[in-house]
Formats: sequence, structure tokens, C-alpha cells
Amino acid sequence: MSITPESVRQLLGSEDLGDRLRAVNQIRELEPAIAFELIQIAIADGNSRVRYSAVSQLNTLGTQNLELSLEILRDRLLNDTEVDVQAAAADSLGALKIHSAFEDLERVYHQSPEWLVKFSIIATLGELGDPRAFNLLKEALTSENELVQTAAISALGELGNPEAVALLTPYATNPDWQIRYRVVQALTRLGGADAQSVLKTLTNDQVEPVAIEARNALQSA
Repeated sequence: MSITPESVRQLLGSEDLGDRLRAVNQIRELEPAIAFELIQIAIADGNSRVRYSAVSQLNTLGTQNLELSLEILRDRLLNDTEVDVQAAAADSLGALKIHSAFEDLERVYHQSPEWLVKFSIIATLGELGDPRAFNLLKEALTSENELVQTAAISALGELGNPEAVALLTPYATNPDWQIRYRVVQALTRLGGADAQSVLKTLTNDQVEPVAIEARNALQSA
């Protein structure tokens, strides 16, 4: 059976959860303009799994109408009752590079008690590329949650502010090798003499993946 806008719309209106989830997946097969219209139905679904899947698709479909996408994603970020959906909304806002969402992302980071929401916001700020994120990422570096901390390291590398090198340098000796690995990646992105100096020390890291990544970074510099 072929997938058409009409068949997808019918599934979206089904009382069966499996039908509605299948409809969200089938939306990917439709023309973007039509898909964007139908995904909005799914975003208003009463089931959080459907909403999560639909909101996640806005990271690409949202380009059809950035103004409306901001309105939709902002509503889900601020008002959805499910943490997963809020986190997906943050991810999509960053992917779409909607800079006007920064203040909302910053506010939710400070207000939410949920580590997953905080993690998603920090992880997406590098992709968002808004210079205002620097101070929030600096704050997140000191988070008690290591996943949030690791996301901040990566995002600082993506953001590209050379002032981040000094912030990241102390983490080059962190006992967690995965944090040191992320530091290598971030410093590689940031570049500069100070970053290269730290990378040279990490070429002798006791954990091979960290040392290899540092050596590769210096060779390609």
C-alpha cells in the first residue's frame, strides 16, 4: 500500500497508538511541505511517544517555516509535561539555528530540575552557534552531572570562542578519560598555540584513544 498524505492523516487520527507512531514514521516519505503540515498534528498528540517522534523530525522539517517552528518548539520546550519531548524541542531549536530561542533555552536550563533537559540544551548550544552561549557553557562546565559537563566541553569547541581554551585546559588532566578525549576534540576545533600546547601533553596520555586523537590533531594542524 502506497503512502499518501491522506493515508498518513487517517493514521494520525487513529485511536491505536501503533497506527499513530507508524504515521509519524511515514511522514518522512512525504514531500517536506506536506510533511510539515502533518507533523503538526502529531506534535499535538496526547501520547508523549508520538510527540517526541514528531518534535524530533522538526530538526529538518522546521526549515519549511522557521517562525512557526519556533512557536511550536518553544511551546513544547516550556510547556510539555514529558522531559523527553522538552529535550527533543531543545535539540531541534539548535539544529535549526533559531538564535531567538537562546533566552528560552537559557531560562529552562536554570529552571529545570531534569538532567536530560539540561544536557540537551547544553549539547545543542554548540550547534546553535550563538556567541551569547559562552557564559552558560562556562557555567555548565562545573555541573555535578558529568554528561552535562562533557556536553559543555564539546559545545565550547563547536562555538569557536578562543577564550574557551583556558577554560578547557584544566580538564586535560581530568581522571575520566572520556572527558579528556572530548577536550582533545574541542581543542582541535578551537586551534591556536595554547590549544596545541595542551594537545602536545595529551599525546602521551595513558589511554590510547586520547593519545591517538591528540597526535592526529597535531598532524592535521
